[in-house]
Amino acid sequence: MATPCDVPVGVITGDNLVKLLKHAKDNGYAIPAFNCTSSSTANAVMEAAAKFNSPVMIQVSNGGAQFMAGKSIKDKNACAAGSVALALHVRAVAPYYGIPVVLHSDHCAKKLLPWFDGMLEADEAYYHQYGEPLFSSHMLDLSEEPDEENIAICVQYFKKLAPMKIWLEMEIGITGGEEDGVNNEDVDPEKLYTSPEQVYSVYEALSPIGSMFSIAAAFGNVHGVYKPGNVKLSPERLLKHQEYAKAKLSSADDKPIFLVMHGGSGSTDEEIKTAVSAGVVKMNVDTDTQWAYWDGLRKFEADNRDYLQGQIGNPKGPDAPNKKYYDPRVWIRKAEESMIDRVGVSMEKLGCAGTFPVKKPADGSVPLWNFKPVHLGPLEEAKKMLGNLMKH
Repeated sequence: MATPCDVPVGVITGDNLVKLLKHAKDNGYAIPAFNCTSSSTANAVMEAAAKFNSPVMIQVSNGGAQFMAGKSIKDKNACAAGSVALALHVRAVAPYYGIPVVLHSDHCAKKLLPWFDGMLEADEAYYHQYGEPLFSSHMLDLSEEPDEENIAICVQYFKKLAPMKIWLEMEIGITGGEEDGVNNEDVDPEKLYTSPEQVYSVYEALSPIGSMFSIAAAFGNVHGVYKPGNVKLSPERLLKHQEYAKAKLSSADDKPIFLVMHGGSGSTDEEIKTAVSAGVVKMNVDTDTQWAYWDGLRKFEADNRDYLQGQIGNPKGPDAPNKKYYDPRVWIRKAEESMIDRVGVSMEKLGCAGTFPVKKPADGSVPLWNFKPVHLGPLEEAKKMLGNLMKH
């Protein structure tokens, strides 16, 4: 096994993120990115990463961000606020789990760009205060637009991200199925397969700006779960993208492009291995963990149904209390435990389990506010100036 990647625990950004993704590509593993909609699901993902000794990605979708903010909130900035809330939660607790965490935002179609702009505003504010962005990376999914427009908008936003060392993920070619309100169930099947020329055109446009980007190239992927045989995945196409780019660049690197896999639910182990061997460093997981979270609750309810029909009264007696069964901390925990197990399955399949031995901090050693401003506010600046004057 390769030497573990030398990155800190907690949320990582910038050069440390580059180091981690390069380590993954060079050592033949990928990092799963789990869609989280609550502190509970985020905690389950981090607990699994610690349990399976793996780095992990936590990502938030537009719909997940709305849920995090509260479904009743109709403000135009609700989704951005929900994304920021989840990010701040993860930043506060991630160091305690002793593993590296990548904070990412998922599919952003053209109609959702105001959400992206809100997160970018938060990144800039956080960067000016703490010297790094709030999020590690963001995704633009403009695959429904013509390639020229897709790439042009990505260039526009990458110029804003690059100075803060925020990673950009973009998609060219369409992932089928339906997820989070984006429906590609009736798309032309040919659009489910990206060509090497399309991938290289993205590389040509983004690489002059910076190197911190990855490409989600379609190879028949479909969001959601499906029966084997119902979808024709061709992960071997990904290697052709690498070979084409290597030839164009006269590169010594056999895999010069960072690739991403979407729509992985239901994929065979062999298809996943083929994708990872072709330079996929990140795979999205959502449908399978959604089911796992529910399944933990479902089993708990089935096993304890007689204790969940009222606040009092169960097989032990008509006055026996049931609080220890209906307390949300009990059944939510069962959902988390089930999700933790399924997260571990993804880590094993992608080869990242065991690549980062957990580094749990000594008890009480993590500062409650685990960040320090690099720029002082006006009042603090004035106090500092006054203090300097009084020394002379």
